[in-house]
Amino acid sequence: MNLVFTNINRIYGTQPNGRHILKGTDMAEVPFLDHAYLRCRDGIITETGLMQDWVAKEDEQQVSLEGKWLIPGLVDSHTHLVFAAAREEEFRMRISGKSYEEIAAAGGGILNSALKLRQTSEEQLFEDACVRLHLMMAHGTTTVEIKSGYGLDTASELKMLRVIKRLKEHFPMQIRATFLGAHAIPAEFRQDRAGYIRLITDEMLPAIHAEGLADFMDVFCDRGFFSPEETATLLEAGLRCGLRPKIHANELGLTGGVQVGVQFGALSVDHLEHCGPDEIACLLESHTIPVGLPGTSYFLGLPYTPVRALMDAGLPVALASDFNPGSSPGPSLQMTMSLACTQMKMLPEEALNAVTLNAAAALDLNDTCGSLTPGKRADFCVLKGNPSLALIPYHFGVNHVEEVYVQGVRC
Repeated sequence: MNLVFTNINRIYGTQPNGRHILKGTDMAEVPFLDHAYLRCRDGIITETGLMQDWVAKEDEQQVSLEGKWLIPGLVDSHTHLVFAAAREEEFRMRISGKSYEEIAAAGGGILNSALKLRQTSEEQLFEDACVRLHLMMAHGTTTVEIKSGYGLDTASELKMLRVIKRLKEHFPMQIRATFLGAHAIPAEFRQDRAGYIRLITDEMLPAIHAEGLADFMDVFCDRGFFSPEETATLLEAGLRCGLRPKIHANELGLTGGVQVGVQFGALSVDHLEHCGPDEIACLLESHTIPVGLPGTSYFLGLPYTPVRALMDAGLPVALASDFNPGSSPGPSLQMTMSLACTQMKMLPEEALNAVTLNAAAALDLNDTCGSLTPGKRADFCVLKGNPSLALIPYHFGVNHVEEVYVQGVRC
């Protein structure tokens, strides 16, 4: 189908062809067109331009957006949205002073989610995940990564990844699946860490590879979870199965997660609540993208990723929601942008680039989404009214998105 969207007051994110990532000071620039139109054919953008230059074509359908503003569809490069139940009981524990690690040691946290997920059917997981994805889309997310990691045994990890595969088939948005069997050591392997790692490398990974269920592999490389040496063993096994790393790193301390991620060519290292000069120097020698998760810092009371130091060093930065039941139960990337501005001191333009173009790069999807550029998918959000870009993070707690289009089709 040939479509042309006309009478657009402003189109944000009209990056030129060939610009796939923004680094350092370049992140503060968001190109735009005023009084514009956008053409697409079969869901792919073919042209953007000014209304004064628009000429109607007989073979296309016109959709007037009546003076609205557009931004690219938002890209969430780190979520755990397939889960069995919320963990609000742990919320009370945290308010009472228990730390993330203390809750985990008491059988809460990831192990709590794993117990509930093992008892939940694939159909129920799928239905619940559909509700969450619709909510994320309503807030402007059109591309999303989803991790496993709440199964922690072969059958349950495969169950989660099959749910994600069904979501890929059911939703028009782009979805990428990440295998995170190395999310925690399950209770039954508490005295046999090496045995659980062997289960991942010798049983889970071959089964996942045989069914083609994952695009990436993740490891929670941090204090109390998996060491850099264990992470290296796991990432090597994942690479043999064709899974590029995207790892949790340095949420709880300076634990070597960045270094081992870079060593194995990780597409991104995510969290970095603890990140110093050595980590920045390591990232500068790589193509690995640092991803901040401000929702986690907000909810757990952790330090925020030092994104200003990363950008001042000339690095790209992406942001994601980390949507999950335990440490970041918020699905809105608009709220992620607000936290990035108020707590990380990012400019609104930097925050938008971090959840669009750079987030797409963190999923190796920068050829298909992240900006409103000819050749990419026609994934975009129509904003309510005519807000300034700064209004999105400034006026937090509300949804600024009026309509969402995925491949040119209103969702």
